[in-house]
Amino acid sequence: MINVGIVGLGFMAATHIKAYRHVEGARLAALCNPSGRHLDGDFSKVTGNVGNNEPVKLDMRGIRATRNFAELLADPDIHVIDICAPTRAHYELSMAALQAGKHVLCEKPLARSSKIAREIVQAASRAKGFFMPAMCLRFWPEWAWLQKTIREQTYGKVLAARFRRVAEPPAWGQKNFFNGAESGGGLFDLHIHDTDFVQFCFGRPQAVFSAGYTQLSGAIDHVVTQYKFSSGAIVHAEGSWAMTLGFGFSMGYTVNFQRATADYDSGRGAEALRLFEAGQPARAIHCEGPDGYARELRHFVEAIRTGIPPTVVTAQNALSAVEICEAEEKSTQLQQSVAL
Repeated sequence: MINVGIVGLGFMAATHIKAYRHVEGARLAALCNPSGRHLDGDFSKVTGNVGNNEPVKLDMRGIRATRNFAELLADPDIHVIDICAPTRAHYELSMAALQAGKHVLCEKPLARSSKIAREIVQAASRAKGFFMPAMCLRFWPEWAWLQKTIREQTYGKVLAARFRRVAEPPAWGQKNFFNGAESGGGLFDLHIHDTDFVQFCFGRPQAVFSAGYTQLSGAIDHVVTQYKFSSGAIVHAEGSWAMTLGFGFSMGYTVNFQRATADYDSGRGAEALRLFEAGQPARAIHCEGPDGYARELRHFVEAIRTGIPPTVVTAQNALSAVEICEAEEKSTQLQQSVAL
């Protein structure tokens, strides 16, 4: 049994806790939060923008609770450190956990800057344990289907692709999120999902051209980016957490292939993903299995079990995503294309 200790106990921690229920061979063994919040295992008032917001209230028998992260690292029975703390804490927590020989799962973004992210990647390359960034979109069923379809050219090459992830301001963690110097605003915290997925599907872009604005955090909270690729495919993505209160959350994509169009809209429920082929009626594509959170945790636990490093997403991928987001931030500020 692989024992997991989660540090940082907000919305993402509650989300990971629910996901671990679908991961065989892993056990939640410890909770850590310097502030002391939720160390009783009661996350019933914690909500977010993805998932069913089912209340989480843990039976804490057999689960260690501590404010002291060093105690968690010193415990030989804790094999995995799952970092769900704010972005500003990722560097310190990751470096300490890697030095302690733990396997480390770290929520996105890896860091606020590529300089700091690069140090984490270098430490991970020398570490005894595995390090995996929690880029859940690569594991989300309908997104995994799309990446496979693009890779295998099932419907020919991609001519154009649009990704969209927009939401009202986060109602949780505002002290951290709304400090853009530390969080990176909506660009780094929300839009980075699609930035990473774009590179997952098409490779690292040659350049980006972005437009955006600041509304809440002092950093970029709404951004639209066009990514340049040698293939000639027109690829762009929009990300925001600056929508008016009451809007909620929406994610989707539209990808135009040579012989079909795939369209995903989270607002359509069970028929969120539709495929349009010439001469045929539109049909819904149903992707079975758990959500991306459970799938990413399964991948990490399987890597630990087999001794084979994670392959779907790596520390280097997370660094690249931060570098691309930095280029998008710079492009927005300069109002011109930025090469990578």
